[in-house]
Amino acid sequence: MKKTVITVAVALTVGLGTTFGGITIKTEAESISSLKGEQSKIHDKRSNLKEDINQANGQINSLKNQQAGVQSEMKRLDFAIEDTTTKIDDKTEKVNDTKAEVTKLQAETKVIQERIKKRNVLLMDRARSYQENGGMVNYLDVLMGSTSFSDFIDRANAVATIVQADQDIIKQHEADKAELAEKQAKVEKNLSSLENMLVDLKNMNQQLSAQKKEKDKLLASLKDKEEEVHEGMMDMQEEEQILAGQEAAIQKAIQMEKEAQARAAEEAKRNSSSSSSNNGSNNDSAPRSDATPNVSSGYWTQPTTGYLSSGFGGRGDGNHYGVDIANGTKMPIVAAADGVVIRSYYSSSYGNCIFISHSINGKVYTTIYAHMTARYVGSGATVKKGQKIGLMGNTGASRGQHLHFELHKGPWTLDKRYAINPVGIVPLP
Repeated sequence: MKKTVITVAVALTVGLGTTFGGITIKTEAESISSLKGEQSKIHDKRSNLKEDINQANGQINSLKNQQAGVQSEMKRLDFAIEDTTTKIDDKTEKVNDTKAEVTKLQAETKVIQERIKKRNVLLMDRARSYQENGGMVNYLDVLMGSTSFSDFIDRANAVATIVQADQDIIKQHEADKAELAEKQAKVEKNLSSLENMLVDLKNMNQQLSAQKKEKDKLLASLKDKEEEVHEGMMDMQEEEQILAGQEAAIQKAIQMEKEAQARAAEEAKRNSSSSSSNNGSNNDSAPRSDATPNVSSGYWTQPTTGYLSSGFGGRGDGNHYGVDIANGTKMPIVAAADGVVIRSYYSSSYGNCIFISHSINGKVYTTIYAHMTARYVGSGATVKKGQKIGLMGNTGASRGQHLHFELHKGPWTLDKRYAINPVGIVPLP
């Protein structure tokens, strides 16, 4: 999941009231009051964020419940589709069996039709014989031509048998025709019914599949919405954590201000006639033995050694709100000025990164050190100019080992509205 670094929403818009290296301080009422005012604003902002986070949690739970309902409905549709598919297979098999029965009946029909044809010929022959020979007259001649009573009885039985045979032929003829008509009607009715049921089942299956497809789309939409809300909640949580770090940094700045004012008052008592001035330097540049850059005079010093691989401003993939300093060796990273660490953490975009708040001549600056392979100071730590805070690396959204360094005249914000080009302000390679 894409996770963005969140805005430090409320900044130290006034000087921290002191320097972290001896810069001239403001009056006690002005500096401490300003710091407490900023601290109160951040506290209120954190409270609002917590409410927003709770609302986002509620929305996520609601989306999860909706997803559970859709998944339950999809499960029901799956069972219905499975049942309909089974019925389709069963009806298809019965249709095939009925069609086979129709084929068999067609063969039987040919046999019955052949029998009927032969009977028709026989009956027609008998009819012709009856017309040509007088029908019953011939039967009387047969009876009257008997030589004895016994012969008469035999001849009468024979005539009765012949007449009965003719009647049986006619009855069988009618029975065969009725049977054929009944079988044909029954099979055709069964086949039509099965085919209609099969069409209905296939239509039902298509409707169920269409419903399931719509549920799939709805579920995907709910999951996307949950991911969006979850990402937003993570953004708010990260913002709240950054604000918490900044609130703690201000609290530390207030304490440092009080201590600095106490020291200044004590110094004033000892030497009321002189006023010391300090330009924020750690005196002259001093060579370092651990590959860290030399500490420059003035308020700022070079954050690492290497070469400037990418400058401030527009480039192919959009605006670049800092500068990149690259080196083939994992060089130490140092604090560019005295300050308090707002947050030291891992970000999906910045990788291992450190946010530091500085007060220079009563103005607030923020520096960012990104893509480090290691961090040596934690959130809330007080750092001195030139102090080692990490090691150059290639973490987060990085394409090669380097330090991404940002300078903001004010707070860091998501839209980078306060970002300025450090060239000419902070010593760079």
